[in-house]
Amino acid sequence: MTERIGFIGLGIMGRGMAHNLLKAGFELRVWNRTASRADELVQAGAIAAATPAELAAQSDVVIVCVSDTPDVVGVVLGEQGVIGGAQSGALVIDMSTISPQVTQEIAAKLGDKGVHMLDAPVSGGSEGAARGTLSIMVGGDAAQLERAMPLLQAMGKTITHVGGHGSGQTVKLVNQILVVGNALAMSEALLFAQAGGVDLQRAFDAVSQGAAGSWMLSNRGPQILARDWRPGFTIDLQQKDLRLVLAAADQMGVPVLATGLISNLYRTLQARDLGSEGNHALIKALEVLAGFEVGQSNAPDA
Repeated sequence: MTERIGFIGLGIMGRGMAHNLLKAGFELRVWNRTASRADELVQAGAIAAATPAELAAQSDVVIVCVSDTPDVVGVVLGEQGVIGGAQSGALVIDMSTISPQVTQEIAAKLGDKGVHMLDAPVSGGSEGAARGTLSIMVGGDAAQLERAMPLLQAMGKTITHVGGHGSGQTVKLVNQILVVGNALAMSEALLFAQAGGVDLQRAFDAVSQGAAGSWMLSNRGPQILARDWRPGFTIDLQQKDLRLVLAAADQMGVPVLATGLISNLYRTLQARDLGSEGNHALIKALEVLAGFEVGQSNAPDA
């Protein structure tokens, strides 16, 4: 029998992921703190729930994709949360990016009620969420991953079991260190190209498919050249992830010098009310230091 699926969190990522579950033919219930965000999914065939607890009571598997650690704690363990409605044997899949330590605590509290949990954060931006091509890194029991695999395959292309509870979140933070490092390198490189007086599009074409290529450069470089700051992932969400990285690194005694620098650069953009722009707008912080903008005519003479 096909399992009934509940989905909590219909933001920039969750919306596309939920649509792909509907397209795959799953019976889907949805809940979002801002209820109107569920309207388009209801029109597509989903059923709206009044609370996370109600959704969980009518679902065999509950997927959560919300912004931050306190949000996951609230919708899973809080008043009217998933834990109040989930039946023994149910599965909660948290696809948010949150604290690995808190993930382990949530899994333990769900386990006390006989409810299973996987932490399965994702990478691939809003494009990957919409296309069903996300990379998904999964922590938890292998048997529960096998159970969840048809759902995850509807949302993602690369699904990797990386260990026990919390491991998925740890690997996601590894991912974010690499993402922002690539973003900083891309920003510096494009400023360097601009200052050097070369054609930016030709420079991009020359390097993007070679050893310097990356997902960030291929997907966000063209947006920078077009001065297009629409988010696949916002600065505010990226900064939230970096806070998780820095806290975990401090706890483990790991030096993350570049990540700390990038977090401070993003902070300057948040101070200018740019937190809702895409994370590739990191380049704007460097443009302030350089005194010119990429793609603009006010670059310095070569």
